[in-house]
Amino acid sequence: MTLLREAVAPFPKAAMFELAERGYSTPFQQLVACVISIRTRDEESLPLSIRLFERAPTPAAVAALDVAEINALIRPATFHERKAVQIRAIASRVRDEFGGELPCDEATMRSFSGVGVKCANLALGIACGQARISVDIHVHRITNRWGYVAASTPERTLIALERILPERHRVEINRLLVPFGKHICTGVAPRCSTCPVLEMCQQVGVTSHR
Repeated sequence: MTLLREAVAPFPKAAMFELAERGYSTPFQQLVACVISIRTRDEESLPLSIRLFERAPTPAAVAALDVAEINALIRPATFHERKAVQIRAIASRVRDEFGGELPCDEATMRSFSGVGVKCANLALGIACGQARISVDIHVHRITNRWGYVAASTPERTLIALERILPERHRVEINRLLVPFGKHICTGVAPRCSTCPVLEMCQQVGVTSHR
């Protein structure tokens, strides 16, 4: 992990972790920010999440906005119109059913429309301090490329990682592999010649590299 930490130090942090460092670290904020980030680049989703929470930082404040206002705040996130409806519904339920505090509970988080295991685990890991693995495209690609797991889908990668990855690394693996996957272990032509962990990588599926 030390080599990975050093390798990604010069690059922007993964959006959810950057958001938490800026003070937007409640379970509600992390979950909503993850919804905004789906199919949207971090470079876009991070400022959009900040814009929303600067206007409405709590579930009650978000629920007080109408869908059109939320939509305007999170545009141009991918599927922003659908996400605006989902975000308002999440905020309203948290306000009405949970007294304005989203519980650190996977079943509750996944009961919201638009929330899958990736976002639930990310919020539970960052905001709640639980040992959760959030498998996005980078975590899936890199851990399989290393040969650390052999799984055909992110869902199967999650199952495999939960069996073998020590709990102390479960939240951090996403924090490290998102920037590592964007800048070094890229999807096409990864930078193997300068990779600090090349010696332990089996380069599964790599046909060309830099």
